[in-house]
Amino acid sequence: MHLYKVVGVRFKKAGKIYYFDPAKYELTEGQYIIVETARGIEYGKVVVPVREVQEDAIVLPLKQVVRPASNKDSLQVEENKKESLRAFDAATEKIKEHKLEMKLVDVEYTFDRNKIIFYFTAEGRVDFRELVKDLASIFRTRIELRQIGVRDEAKLLGGIGPCGRMLCCSTYLGDFEPVSIKMAKDQNLSLNPTKISGLCGRLMCCLKYENDEYEAAKKGMPDIGNFIVTPEGKGKVVNINVLERLIQVYLQNLERTVEYTLDELLQYEKTEVKN
Repeated sequence: MHLYKVVGVRFKKAGKIYYFDPAKYELTEGQYIIVETARGIEYGKVVVPVREVQEDAIVLPLKQVVRPASNKDSLQVEENKKESLRAFDAATEKIKEHKLEMKLVDVEYTFDRNKIIFYFTAEGRVDFRELVKDLASIFRTRIELRQIGVRDEAKLLGGIGPCGRMLCCSTYLGDFEPVSIKMAKDQNLSLNPTKISGLCGRLMCCLKYENDEYEAAKKGMPDIGNFIVTPEGKGKVVNINVLERLIQVYLQNLERTVEYTLDELLQYEKTEVKN
């Protein structure tokens, strides 16, 4: 399979990593570069140094790196951020003026200032055609209004999670992975929504972190509700502790709950098979 030389680039602190052809440049991790994207010319940070990858690991065709960024480019980025703050205030006033049911979350200039992107949240569809006309007349450039979800809003705004640390999504998570209530159940966590939800109101991303280990540890263990045979007789599984490999079984003949280790039950099962 053909190998391609690539460099991984991020455009935001915890944004998705995009791959580019480094062309003739020897680029190092942490270096800032100028690249051409679908949005236009952009300023990004090298987070994956130059390496060779197989074709199935990237999306072709690759765009080439335009050049390493200069001090002038860095100043341009800072100026864009200042202009974005002014654009945020102006857009907020216009949204109030048009009485639109939408919440402005962030405003971003593309590096070359050919476009301003306004990120917002809303319960449903919003007719913002008149708003776009007003913003275009104010800023004299291309305007894009992009509706985002509550997870994306938390990623953009940042904050402190229930654990006391900065939000994972705003500090290092490039992509959101699916999280389900089953993950909380498998980890014996409280199913109280206030205890397993993040600032965005959705299930916490960190439920995914240990899920694979819990699934692996759970293999070979019976499910709650199953009937199994124990050294004291047949009983119903009422609780399991995945990490400590403990199984609580209600034994009807004894009218009480007995706790066994998984090894004890497996050993008993082997003895029964031999007999």
